[in-house]
Amino acid sequence: MGVMEKIKEIEAEMARTQKNKATNYHLGTLKAKLARLRNELFVEQSGGGGGGGGEGFDVARNGDARVALIGFPSVGKSTLLSRLTSTQSEAAAYEFTTLTCIPGVLNYKGSKIQVLDLPGIIEGAAHGAGRGKEVIAVARSADAILIVLDAGKEGLNRHREILEQELETVGIRLNQRPPDVTVSKRKSGGGVRFASTVPQTLLGPEPEKLVTQILREYKITTADVLAREEITVDQLVDVVVGNREYKPCLYLYNKIDTITIEEVDQLARQPHSIVGSVNKRWNIGDPMEDDLLKAKLWEYLGLTRVYTKRKGSPPDLEEPVILSEIRKGTSVKSLCSNISTQMLRDLNYALVWGTSAKHSPQRCGLNHKLDDEDVVQIVTKTIKQQQLDKSYTSLAQQYQDKHSKKRLEAKKQKQKKLRG
Repeated sequence: MGVMEKIKEIEAEMARTQKNKATNYHLGTLKAKLARLRNELFVEQSGGGGGGGGEGFDVARNGDARVALIGFPSVGKSTLLSRLTSTQSEAAAYEFTTLTCIPGVLNYKGSKIQVLDLPGIIEGAAHGAGRGKEVIAVARSADAILIVLDAGKEGLNRHREILEQELETVGIRLNQRPPDVTVSKRKSGGGVRFASTVPQTLLGPEPEKLVTQILREYKITTADVLAREEITVDQLVDVVVGNREYKPCLYLYNKIDTITIEEVDQLARQPHSIVGSVNKRWNIGDPMEDDLLKAKLWEYLGLTRVYTKRKGSPPDLEEPVILSEIRKGTSVKSLCSNISTQMLRDLNYALVWGTSAKHSPQRCGLNHKLDDEDVVQIVTKTIKQQQLDKSYTSLAQQYQDKHSKKRLEAKKQKQKKLRG
């Protein structure tokens, strides 16, 4: 029996089983088996590496953030890319106009956001249907996902639910955070020890028994499991598997000019959703215009503008440093590492003006969280402070060696010119 047949058999058994306290243990075991088989199938279809774009899907990662456009064919993704960026993506009245990944750059509030127009996916994309494997591999590398839906077809086709299931199958969790659960493997015996700081009502009357059985499915027989929040079986499986991607996701219902105002109101009330029309330019403006979609993307990407200043000079308000909560964070440490590693090494303290400061200026350390449009002045260590560091001698020697090497190369080039 192949992996697909085993998956279908387990899904059928789960559909037949009633959900109650008596069957909670059995359902939890089935979910663990199903997740293991799906993971095996995904690794097998991706060539054993868990990713890889394929021809036309290898796009270099650049910019301050990356957004992937995902949706069914002919929902307006290519037109949306052309509206958001200066890139012209082919758009037509027939399906599957876009066959490869087309990148574009959205300039907004001084940031450069890479937007990827991906081919439309169909039901079964998680198992490779319609180049779904390549599309999902790119989605895993994005900082956020923008799911584009046709407002006129959503009521009948349930496209939102289908896309969520496809992404869930390959380990992409939308608008969720990693559960606060720690699984520590032990070399010595003792079995599985489960502890929790809160009551685990979602794991049934015997949570330790269920946790032990789930870990056994992944050949883990000795481990310590600590849960600091109430979790479900699916969340526990995600922690054990360890290859899940947690992505912020925004849903855009396009073509609202084809439905009634009552239906628009109903769609707009869906969680993490906005409504608009690319052709009518409702909530979606030109590349240089501010609109609701760009503001929401900025919010979901967790981007922050920080202005820098030198001592005795006004702040540079033309070119802000863009920090991302998803990538490196928005602390003073992230700001320094974004500019240069030498600045991070020589930092003494930072003076901060803005909403994150209790008073202006506030003297802050590396872990201070910065808010949007804060002004920061970096104060480096003095020579005497640098000499107190343990690594000062080795750094001074490295600088001397580098300087000597440059002088030697310049001397050789000068001699070469004289001979020539």
